[in-house]
Amino acid sequence: MLPSSLDPEIAAILAQLPSPPKGSMTIEERRAGFAMAVAGMQKGMESLLPNESEYTVEDHAVSVEGGEIRVRSVVPKGGEDLPLLVWFHGGGWALGDLDMDDYYLKILSVNVNISILNVEYRLTPEFTFPTNLNDAYAGLKWAAENAKKLSASLSKGFMVGGASAGGNFAAVVSLLARDDLFFKDRPLTGQLLIVPITVHVDANVDQYRSELLSMEENKDAPFLDADTVRYFEEILQVSPEDPRISVLLAKSHANLPPAYVQVSGLDPLRDEGILYEKVLRNAGVKTQIHVYPELPHGGHAFFPTTKNSIKFNADTEDGIRWLLSL
Repeated sequence: MLPSSLDPEIAAILAQLPSPPKGSMTIEERRAGFAMAVAGMQKGMESLLPNESEYTVEDHAVSVEGGEIRVRSVVPKGGEDLPLLVWFHGGGWALGDLDMDDYYLKILSVNVNISILNVEYRLTPEFTFPTNLNDAYAGLKWAAENAKKLSASLSKGFMVGGASAGGNFAAVVSLLARDDLFFKDRPLTGQLLIVPITVHVDANVDQYRSELLSMEENKDAPFLDADTVRYFEEILQVSPEDPRISVLLAKSHANLPPAYVQVSGLDPLRDEGILYEKVLRNAGVKTQIHVYPELPHGGHAFFPTTKNSIKFNADTEDGIRWLLSL
């Protein structure tokens, strides 16, 4: 896939903003910058929010090893026996929180008429891997055990989803759940993988080398560059070949739930998303994939009112409907 030019609408917006700082940043500086970007994202979504009378929101506590995490349910008003989507936020496993996708998930829940459980997990580097993954998996199990409390019926649909590092978690927990007797009678029915991380930047990928070019081609991409990917994967302190991050390298991808994959063209992660869909499809998994050549990583969320982002987010909703139709 040839490198793309930046969406002109997004380019015009970025030209009005201050240039991002150059050089190394502390995790605190990265979090502060990310929080500002999230605030801007939410401001852009305000006009898209459904009326508060159209949904209910409730926070719950989930016990995990060494403490507890919060999860937040979003349920369309009057909904009952709804399909369930368990969501994991992005942020390189080190940024973000339960609030960052709050607006987005309210919109998604009402538009598609599904129950959504947003799972917060403890962040690296304060909590070492696999604490955050274990938290995400604990949230998934809690959802399975408390579907009725969430106005959901797993027989109507039981999906996992997320963007970026959250997409990585969605793919990884799909593998874990496939092999876990806990889920034998309540299997996952779909994966929503939005601009996902599927292989560690330092993993041995010789067999795929010719198909993984975007980390170099898009190394200086706006919003997420290759150095930033490397930073977050390094502070995670996980073996690059561990399938709990490099899900692309799992021994088998057979019998995984159907996957809807979305990939941004101006993204260092572009090719690993495209390749993961191919690997799933070759393993007999039902898949759909859409690629958006002009969008940078996260552009669909941070610039939600541009033409390409509107298309991306409408496709997400249709992708969920497709997963529920199978």
